Amino acid sequence: MKMTELYIPTLREVPAEAELISHQLLLRAGMIRKLVSGVYTYLPLGYRVIKKIENIVREEMDAINSQETLMSALTPSELWKESGRWEDFGPEMFRLHDRNSREFCLGPTHEEVFTDLIRYEVKSYKQLPLSLYQIQTKYRDEKRPRFGLMRCKEFIMKDAYTFDRDVEGMKAAYDKMWDAYVKVFDRCGLDYKIVEGDAGAMGGSDSHEFIALSELGESVIAYCDSCNYAATDEKAVCGYTVENSDEMMDVEKVHTPSVGTIEELEKFFNTGADSFVKTLLYKTSEETVAVLIPGNKNLNETKLINVLSVPEHELEMADDETVKDVTGAEVGFAGPMGLKEGVRIIVDSRVTKMRNFIVGANETDYHTKNVNYGRDFEGEVAEDLLMVEEGDACHKCGAPLKMDRGNEVGNIFQLGTKYSKALNATYLDENGKEQLIVMGSHGIGVSRTLAAVIEQYNDENGIIWPISVAPYQAIVTVVNAKKEEQLELGTKIYDELKSKGIEVILDDRKERAGVKFKDADLIGIPLRINVGKMASENIVEFSLRKDCVKSEMGVDEAIEKVLEAVK
Repeated sequence: MKMTELYIPTLREVPAEAELISHQLLLRAGMIRKLVSGVYTYLPLGYRVIKKIENIVREEMDAINSQETLMSALTPSELWKESGRWEDFGPEMFRLHDRNSREFCLGPTHEEVFTDLIRYEVKSYKQLPLSLYQIQTKYRDEKRPRFGLMRCKEFIMKDAYTFDRDVEGMKAAYDKMWDAYVKVFDRCGLDYKIVEGDAGAMGGSDSHEFIALSELGESVIAYCDSCNYAATDEKAVCGYTVENSDEMMDVEKVHTPSVGTIEELEKFFNTGADSFVKTLLYKTSEETVAVLIPGNKNLNETKLINVLSVPEHELEMADDETVKDVTGAEVGFAGPMGLKEGVRIIVDSRVTKMRNFIVGANETDYHTKNVNYGRDFEGEVAEDLLMVEEGDACHKCGAPLKMDRGNEVGNIFQLGTKYSKALNATYLDENGKEQLIVMGSHGIGVSRTLAAVIEQYNDENGIIWPISVAPYQAIVTVVNAKKEEQLELGTKIYDELKSKGIEVILDDRKERAGVKFKDADLIGIPLRINVGKMASENIVEFSLRKDCVKSEMGVDEAIEKVLEAVK
């Protein structure tokens, strides 16, 4: 493609709305444009990258005999109501009615739709196992769309669904998908970690996430170098332990005027945060919940959601009015003793091992010290409600955990019979007995992967594409297009590269050389040939975008270097 014909509306200034480098560069390099918040148009260069990633995904999915389909993005509410997710999915789901008042949604994911297809088509064990996938646009009404393509209302996703006779078959399909994902992200050139993830609204048992590492990533992961344990911070087991055999002391109420935060309490009582227990009050649609955790740790709300078995959108911190109603005190003085009847008390297991700790007295300006679980109050004990922190002991080997950030680009789930049971998707086994189909669900964020690659491949001048996903593999820049010998040689090189199957751009614009070089840096084409003053001698400059080290050589040698690099 010639630059004089190519639509690349590059920008010199960094857009004020863009926080992540990938968002900035996608806008500046003329690859995307915002339609509205969270919705983007892919311009020619950006869409070429999308297609490259899709083709890598398609090749690796086909290699494990997963078959491509295409489902409707418009799905009827009946299927979601059958599975119980019509309400559970919450406000992120785009809901609408047709002219006959029938309810639909724009699909945020497609477990129900694929299960519906299979329940009417698969009847015998002879038809299983089966693996189907699609590459399609998904829709989620994000409350705060941000970070460009990382968190959108509309995004491109590959979702695959496996259907097996039993759990062993599902796990074998899970392993196949794992291996295929490794090949996909390796081919995209990503530096990533595979970590345990929380199943969330998807349901099922085991799940893993593929996290592309990034200093400003929205996901936080914990990992252990000693035993290779790794998990998202939502899922990671907190290895914090408490061992205390002190004798229980008498309960004592203490006047603590205007002292409500842990930091203020530490100063007032002249002791560490590990001597306190926080009482955190939450509301769901059904009840008020008091959650007790050690004062020096933070609550993991995802773990609490799993204990409560409620959708994420239904859990919220109790407002001031609710706090006053259930405690009889101002905010900052809540405790487990004397709460209003009906408040559900959930206790992290570490609290049960603490001795003589300090809690709110459910009376404004008062706290109670020397409180002990079992003697002074009781509740439902949860094994782990804590957010993992750097340096916490790995629950598998005891070594200190490390923390990192990244962006989720893929996930795999063992769904089991969650959806086949809800939608009655069954098959007849060898004995003619009806059995539930066992399922898996596996996603790759195609548009997220595009952004993740840029997060890892850039410098102060622009994008540095890996050849595998670059919109074009090579760029031939005619330094001065007004010089006939330069334009003629540049066009000759361009034509020859094209004839050999190379995806190449010819910058034939009558712009200043500096403008052309800046644009070449910005859009990040990996292989570069500059045709300049030595064109009459058939000498050109060859360089790689990743190091920009220019070498003068003959035309034939430069062309051969491009062919070798692409091969």
